[in-house]
Amino acid sequence: MHPAVFICRSRGRAVRAWCVPPTLRGYRAAWLGADALAGLSLMAVALPSQMATAVLANMPVVAGLFAFVAGSLLYAVLGRNRHLSVGADSTIAPVLATGVASIAVVGTAGYVTAMAFTALLVGAVLIAVGLFRLGWIAEFLSTPVIAGVLAGIAVEIIVRQIPVILGIPAGTGSTIDRLHHVVTDVGQVNGWSLLIALGVLTVIIAFQRVSRRLPGALIALVVSVIAVKAFGLSADHGVALVGAVHGGLPRVRLPTVSWSQLRRLPAPVLTVAFLCIAQTAASVRSARSATADVVGFNRDLVAIGAGSLGAGMIGSFAVDASPPNSAVSASAGSRSQLTNIFAALAVLVVVLAFSGALADIPEATLGATLVFIAAKLFRVGELRAILRFDRLEFALATITLLVVALVGIEQGVLAALILSLADRTRRSARPQDAVLGREPGTDHWVPLDVGQPTEQVPGILVYLVYAPLWYGNADYLRVRIGQLVEGSPEPVKAVILDAGGISDIDYTGLQALRSLALDLERRGTVVAVARASKLVHHDLKHGALLEQLGRDHLFASVDEAVVALCE
Repeated sequence: MHPAVFICRSRGRAVRAWCVPPTLRGYRAAWLGADALAGLSLMAVALPSQMATAVLANMPVVAGLFAFVAGSLLYAVLGRNRHLSVGADSTIAPVLATGVASIAVVGTAGYVTAMAFTALLVGAVLIAVGLFRLGWIAEFLSTPVIAGVLAGIAVEIIVRQIPVILGIPAGTGSTIDRLHHVVTDVGQVNGWSLLIALGVLTVIIAFQRVSRRLPGALIALVVSVIAVKAFGLSADHGVALVGAVHGGLPRVRLPTVSWSQLRRLPAPVLTVAFLCIAQTAASVRSARSATADVVGFNRDLVAIGAGSLGAGMIGSFAVDASPPNSAVSASAGSRSQLTNIFAALAVLVVVLAFSGALADIPEATLGATLVFIAAKLFRVGELRAILRFDRLEFALATITLLVVALVGIEQGVLAALILSLADRTRRSARPQDAVLGREPGTDHWVPLDVGQPTEQVPGILVYLVYAPLWYGNADYLRVRIGQLVEGSPEPVKAVILDAGGISDIDYTGLQALRSLALDLERRGTVVAVARASKLVHHDLKHGALLEQLGRDHLFASVDEAVVALCE
């Protein structure tokens, strides 16, 4: 059933009716004022940031505004989250810019068309992921490497905006090449552009410290436009402006690209889609309760994908969930998606009625806005927390950051995926384990290194592993238990495997256990299993290990096993 349609009952009959979208069901009239005010607050924050994001994607500034309108309206109709904000996003804009620039010349009609077509592809991928309930793939990136990806993107954004802020020609190539270009042309710095950028950053930061609800970026934008007009900064001092902005409603059409261009788009499209999934997951977690269902998240992906489709059909670019805008909406008192609808309509009014004024916005203003947004992506506090927790995970975040910033975002995301899976595989392949001892006077068995007094039962080795038993660690654990038996100061008569930390066992793991049991039996050592879950018991039974050990060697607790084997 279409999410905007429901079946209601009237006089005993089922009547199909078009009704309020899911995000607005149960709406109360008393919320209207709060949503309207929150919508204006969101518009004030989104207006400069969406234009700045369009510049980051090498698109006309109005394209960013249309992306916000399309994303907000379509998500409000199809989405499930009442507070999520969707629009042009600085996280994916650099990836889009790099990917589309490889098939079309920046600044041409062909580039705009290719960007719109890319939005269609991104939207189609997100819709497919949502419909097939594949949103779980967002979990393949760990928090440290996500922090590294975002920090790397932040570095790239800042480096790209330095020439804009300084009023010098922008370089091309890698991050290092762009920095070298800045150093080479530092003598051509336009002092007025730099002054505008510093002023904008000062205003934004000052307003943010007072309240995130205050539209510091919009106020700074208006003041910079007034300054340009009042002091003739464009004509007399060479301050670069955004230039002509085409007002009016966008034209709806289906963009197309050539086959040769299409063949080069899968990598950036999949990268952008993956970033959208990961960021949407993060945004949804922060914008709703932790108990929200997975089905709802997949529907959110469908709604965001529809937003990208809509943006592509009107000549804009792909959209994404926005954690900052969602936070602004929530802090402004938003009660529903009507906030985003109000904000989208307000932005549309600006485009239709005030497009002439947008032409006088200094590029340095948008550059400074992007630098502020990028600084938010570089989560220093989170990176510090990761460093305090685990140096290795911090190293993974740092490597990801460097790859994204110095090599490329697509390569960085791929590296992040590989590093996340490699780290998880390493931990599972060489899992934590413990030899257990009994607390004196009790039937509790605890690890020997927990700082509590324990006692050993002569001839009994109790072993606990904190991991599933699978092909990656099967031989390691078999050898590990063998070494513990060999290294015991007295002969081991029985080995008790505490299965309380084992979630499941695969075929290779079963064969390793069977081999271990046979080796120990030849030495006169009995093997028993304690605290096996229903799933592990199933694996032991169907892998024939239970038959090999004997059902009388499967125990409900470690102490029960020790008592039985000591008789």
